[in-house]
Amino acid sequence: MSHQPVVLPRLAALARQAAPRILEGVIAPLAVFYAALAVLGLKGALIAAVTWVYAGVGWRLIRRVPVPGTMILAVIAITVRALLGFWTGSAVLYFLQPELGTICISMVFLASVRFNRPLVQKLTLDYIHLPSAVLKHERVRRFFARITLLWAFVLLANSSVSIWLLLHNSIGTYLLVRTAAVAAISGLAVLFSVLAFRRVLGRLHHDPVTAPSA
Repeated sequence: MSHQPVVLPRLAALARQAAPRILEGVIAPLAVFYAALAVLGLKGALIAAVTWVYAGVGWRLIRRVPVPGTMILAVIAITVRALLGFWTGSAVLYFLQPELGTICISMVFLASVRFNRPLVQKLTLDYIHLPSAVLKHERVRRFFARITLLWAFVLLANSSVSIWLLLHNSIGTYLLVRTAAVAAISGLAVLFSVLAFRRVLGRLHHDPVTAPSA
């Protein structure tokens, strides 16, 4: 049996890898939609949101850069939402769709843990690179399973709060309060996840990875 040291990237380096993609795929589309909704109305906001997502994919294809799986899912989702939004002319239906979808995704998160394929690990690898030795470590496997469970309940909580706000308030109030509520819940979950990940990585510096015997 031989031991190999685990070589880990710094958290700051991981954050630099993830930040641009989170900004492009999560924060920017919301900002584009909300800004267009205020200036152009619902149909203008739908066009702006679809244009942003498709432009991101087109830019990658032109540069011959791989398109992340999360972006492909975003393209499918925004296309379906926009078509239904144009067809019904209902802002409530437009905002309700992703919340129902998020509830379904939370169930997928739970199922992924049951089948020992925690979804948070797969999504994390879309944004940052981790050495294979790290991914195979038992501490890391347990971490991703537990964090996947955490995010399943975070997604469920966010959707439940959002649907209640959507059905009991105006669209303007919904956008304002929902954004603040989801940011608070998700922010706490992100902080906990990062601190837990830092703790796991710190422990791995003292845990050699055992290579399989020949």
